[in-house]
This record gives sequence, structure tokens and C-alpha cells, in this order.
Amino acid sequence: MTSPHQPPPPSALPAHLDAGLLSPVRAGTDTEAATGDAAWLQAMLDAEAALARAQARCGTVPADAAAIITDAARADLFDLRELALAARQTANPVVALVSALTAQVAQRSPQAAEYVHRGSTSQDVFDTGAMLVATRALRLILTDLHTTADALGRLAAGHRDTVMAARTLALHAVPTTFGLKAAGWRQLVLDAAARLQPLADGRLPVALGGAAGTLAGYLQYAGDHTDPAAYLHDLTTAYAEETNLAVPVLPWHALRTPLADLAAALAHTTAALGKIAADVLVLTRTEIGEVSEPQRAGRGASSAMPHKRNPVLATLIRSAAAQVPALAAVVTQCMSTEDERSAGLWHAEWQPLREALRLTGGAAHTAAELAQGLRVHPEAMRANLDATAGQLVSERVSAHLAPRLGKSAAKDLLTQASQQAAHTGRPLADVLAEHPRLTGILTHDQATALLDPHTYTGAAGPLTDHALTTTQPAPTP
Repeated sequence: MTSPHQPPPPSALPAHLDAGLLSPVRAGTDTEAATGDAAWLQAMLDAEAALARAQARCGTVPADAAAIITDAARADLFDLRELALAARQTANPVVALVSALTAQVAQRSPQAAEYVHRGSTSQDVFDTGAMLVATRALRLILTDLHTTADALGRLAAGHRDTVMAARTLALHAVPTTFGLKAAGWRQLVLDAAARLQPLADGRLPVALGGAAGTLAGYLQYAGDHTDPAAYLHDLTTAYAEETNLAVPVLPWHALRTPLADLAAALAHTTAALGKIAADVLVLTRTEIGEVSEPQRAGRGASSAMPHKRNPVLATLIRSAAAQVPALAAVVTQCMSTEDERSAGLWHAEWQPLREALRLTGGAAHTAAELAQGLRVHPEAMRANLDATAGQLVSERVSAHLAPRLGKSAAKDLLTQASQQAAHTGRPLADVLAEHPRLTGILTHDQATALLDPHTYTGAAGPLTDHALTTTQPAPTP
């Protein structure tokens, strides 16, 4: 008997249950459900059913058998754990699934059971299932990305002229506007959506190659009288139509471009969202306080410090952004496969791909909430603009003095004056007005006007307008 003071042994816990305990960014999201074991099982069953219907359209499977197979291809009829354990014996879950599906069909019609998985191979079913899972997940991700972009567009328009300090290498640089920053965030999200949209719209291909990419097994059941090229064209086209996926140029068992492209697009998406999160994490710092996350009871609470409300949304997004590019690298390195099917590299793709989809979905879902509820604090931005007493606009004064003193001399003078202002705590305008080399060249009023950050935002406003009114074509992966 287990002591009440000791945890249960690991074997007593449901090891097969992935509740997202260590991945809160995707826990409870629609994408998590769309990429879970049950969803993946259903996608493989959908692939099997679609194949039977495609073969029926080509006359090599009876239509009633295809209908019975489709009716039996329901994930709730199968034991996920049993299939997972059986996969240890064959290195993939499809072998056991085909056996279980055949048994389900046989209960309905022994004759129809003869047509399950006819001429096919495990990789055709698994890879097609993977493309179905990815397509369904991408549609959810895209919905959240568009919600995020719309919210960021509203922020950009609403704060077109809200001046703030731009920061480079962690320090104040020159003035910018929060509108331009938000417009930049929005552009990153739109760039990500443009990469994902074609994949969600049917660019991901069906997998149809047979045992070694020759489709010999499918042809074997086509009959000697059938023109092989015409039959394979018709079968692949019908399969693509039944799954709403694309027709590949060649069987891609060992040609893993579709997976690498998908992984790259997911990495780009989370990296783009990660940039937003990184900026929010900086701007929400106590000593900066220029933005804050949407409030919700209990969110951001510290276990030890009652005063804290941590920026958890940006933290979750950034956690995904740190992981997905690495997962994408695993998928990409699996392109270097041997032979017509890899021993190990094909298998190594599955979990990184699934986790990349989950994390990207979680990041997009979280970004939508962050963007919709982000609170902007212009008063803090104004206070921070004044923190260096005019030094933020020293570039402008240097350019103003260059025609009179020379470019290098003007820059050296402003560098020395800025250092003096920082050391003494005096406004830069005062230091410049007293500088002997500037007598008769720059008055105190002129220096004050030149050092006003609100009049030195360059083209920030027009750039924001341009970003919000320009629609760029989707890039070609």
C-alpha cells in the first residue's frame, strides 16, 4: 500500500496522458485538440477512408465497400493506448491501425474488409494523415493570426502619433511612435499568415507511393487492362480531391520538402510572435511601464510576492518562439534520409512536427488575446522621453550644426555635450546654450526646439499609414 506521505510510483500514473502540464502556452487551445492523439488517429482513418473512396471512383474498389470503410473510420471506435503500445512492435502506428480498422469493417461486412488499405503502405497513410492534421491546425492558427493583426492595426491607427523612445542595443536611440511599432508587429503577423495561408489552402500534398514509391501495389489491383499512367493520375487526383490536399509531382516518402516547408513556416510564425512578446516584456518592466497586459483575476500572480502581476501572455508566447525553430531544425535535418524510406529519420519527424504545430497554435491564440487587450500608457512614454533631458534628439542637433561646424566636429561637440549633461544632470539645451563654440550659432530657444522629441519622429506617421493601407502579395514558399 502506498504511504499517504509518499507520491504514487510512476507506473501508477497515466503516463499516456499529455495534459500540457509542461506546455501551458498550448494547454486548452483548439490547436492542442486538433493535434492530439485522437485527432491524429482520426486523420489517419480519414486517409484510409479517402483512399478507399478514391479507389472506388477509379473502379478498383466497390462503392459500397468504400462507404462501409468510411463508416468504420471513426476514432472513437478504437483504443488509442492499445494502438500506441502495438506501435512499439512495428515502429509506426499504422500497422496496428490497419488491423483494427479491418476488424471494424469486417463486423459490418466481411467482403468490404478485403478492400481496407488495398495496395497501400504505412507511410502513405501516416503522411497523408499528417498533412490533414497540419491543414486543420493551420486553419485555427490563421484565424488567431488575423485576429491579432486586426487588433494590432487598431493599436497602430489609434497611436499613430503617440511619441515614445526608440531603443537600440537596450538604450534610448531617437524618438519614434507607438503606432509605428504596432504597425511593425502587425506586418510580422501578416508575413507569417502569408506563409501559412497557401499551406492551409491545399498546398500540402497527399502521400501516395506504395511500398517504395513506385505505386506498384496500387497498380496490381488495377488490372492488366488498365493504362498504368492514366490510372495512377486518376487515383492520385481522386485521392487529393477526397482529402482536399494537393497532388504531388512524385511520391515523397524520401523527398521531405513538404515537411521542411511546413516546419519553416511554423518557425517563422512563432519567431514573429516572439518579437512582439519580447518588446512587450521590455515595455512592461516596472521602470519603463509603457504598456501592460490585459488584466484578469489571478493572472500573473506570484507564489511569493503579492504585489506582482507578471506578463504571462508575453512569457508564454516567447517560450514557444524559443522552441519551434529548434523543432523545425529537427524536421529539416530529417530530409537527409537514406533509401526510399528511412529507418529512424521518418519516425523522428512526428513528435517535433506535432509539437511545433501545438506551440505555434498556442502562441497565436495567446497573441490574439494579448493584442486585443494590450494597454498602452502614453503618460509613461512621455515621462521616459524626458529621462535623458533632451539627449534623445542629439542626432537632430548634430545634423543642424554640421553645415556650420563640419560633420565630424558637430558630432564630437554633441558627444561631449551629451556626456556633460548626463554627468551633471542638466538639460542638454542648457549645456549647448553655454558652449563657447556655439555662441552666435545656436540659442537656448533654438536648442530647446531642436531637442523636442515630439517634432522629431521622421516619417513614423506616414510609414504607419502606408503599412495599414498596403496589401502585399503572399510570398511563395
